Amino acid sequence: MRPFTYERATSVDGAAKAAAAVQGARFIAGGTNLLDLMKLQIETPAHLIDVNHLGLDRIEPTPEGGLRIGAHARNTDLATDKAVRRDYAVLSRALLAGASGQLRNKATTAGNLLQRTRCPYFYDTRMPCNKRKPGSGCGAIKGASRSLGIIGVSDACIAHHPSDMAVAMRLLDATVDTVAASGARRSIPIADFHRLPGETPHIETALTPGEIITSVTLPRPLGGRHIYRKVRDRASYAFALVSVAAVFGKDGSARFAFGGVAPKPWRVAEADAAAGAGAGAVAEAVLAGARSTAQNDFKKGLTARTLASVFRQTEGRP
Repeated sequence: MRPFTYERATSVDGAAKAAAAVQGARFIAGGTNLLDLMKLQIETPAHLIDVNHLGLDRIEPTPEGGLRIGAHARNTDLATDKAVRRDYAVLSRALLAGASGQLRNKATTAGNLLQRTRCPYFYDTRMPCNKRKPGSGCGAIKGASRSLGIIGVSDACIAHHPSDMAVAMRLLDATVDTVAASGARRSIPIADFHRLPGETPHIETALTPGEIITSVTLPRPLGGRHIYRKVRDRASYAFALVSVAAVFGKDGSARFAFGGVAPKPWRVAEADAAAGAGAGAVAEAVLAGARSTAQNDFKKGLTARTLASVFRQTEGRP
C-alpha cells in the first residue's frame, strides 16, 4: 500500500472542499472495497478523508411520503429497518443477498453505489484494463469473460456493476443527493448516476471532483409484490451472474431492474411494458441489443429463466 495522508472531516462542506483541493483524494467510510483496492495498488489515493463522523447515517421519512437514507447508513441497518422492510421490501432483500453479514455491518449506502467492478482484468495489474488504466485496452473481450456484461457494453469495456443494492435502488427510482466543493446541492436520478463505458470506462459516475454523496432518497412506496432473485455460482458471498428486481402491482403493471449483466443497474421501459405478455417478452425486451462473448452468451438464457422463475413466484409456484 502506498503512503497517503489522512484527515477526519467535521462537516459535509469541509469534506467536499478538502477532496477538491487535493488531487487524488478519496472519501472513506466503511472502506470494504476501497481498502482492498489500495492493498492491490489499483486505487492509490494521495489523501483519505474520513467521513464517518458527519451524522449521515439516519434513515427517516421525507415530507413527500418517501424515505431518505443517509449516505453512511450501514447495509445491515438499512436492510433491517422497519420502514424499508414494510414499504421497500425489494431493497431489503437485495441487501441481504449481497456480501456477508460481516461486510454488511461495515458497508455503507454510498459506498455500495460507488463500488468498483469485480472484472478479473481490473483486479490484475499485469493485464490491460481501460477502466484501471485508460487506453491500455480491454483484456476481457477476448479473455475470461464469463461473469461480465452483455448489455450496455462497448469496445472499450465489458465490465459489469457488482452491486445488488443499486439494482433495487434503480427499480425504485431513487435519487442520489450530493454536495459539491462549491457548496452546490443537487439530486441525481439514479438512472443518470452510473455511466455507461463508451470510450471512457474509467469515468463511472456523474460525480464531479470533490462531490460527496449525502443521502439517497426513495419516492413514495410502490406497493404491490416485491421480488429480488439472484443467481450466482455459490449460495453466499458471490456476485450475481444475473439478478432481477421486480415489483408487481395489483393493477397488473410491473417494473423490472437487472444486475450482473451490464455496467450499471439496468432498466428499460420496454421490459416493463412487456410484463403483460409474460416472462419471455420481458426477456426479449431487456436483451435487445445484447452483445455477448462465447463465454458469457449463456447469460441470455439465464436471464430468461430467472425472469420465468420470478413470474412463477408471483403465481405462488416454485
